[in-house]
Amino acid sequence: METVGAYEAKTHLAQILDRVAGGEKITIARHGVPVAVLHPAAPAKQTPVRTVIEQLRSFRKGRRLEGIAPRDLLEEGRD
Repeated sequence: METVGAYEAKTHLAQILDRVAGGEKITIARHGVPVAVLHPAAPAKQTPVRTVIEQLRSFRKGRRLEGIAPRDLLEEGRD
């Protein structure tokens, strides 16, 4: 793990972030004292599209607007 100074981190932030995105861990130090560690973020959890569609369909079962016009809902949301 490499250590860089705060000034260098500030002036070369884009390059440092590229390196971190590539898998490196980088420590940022102020006056030689470590103050932060940059490491790659965990990949975002993504739900498959088909699963989301199934969940939406399940949620909609038994729910109806009955007597409420979609236009009325839009207008109410603009208040």
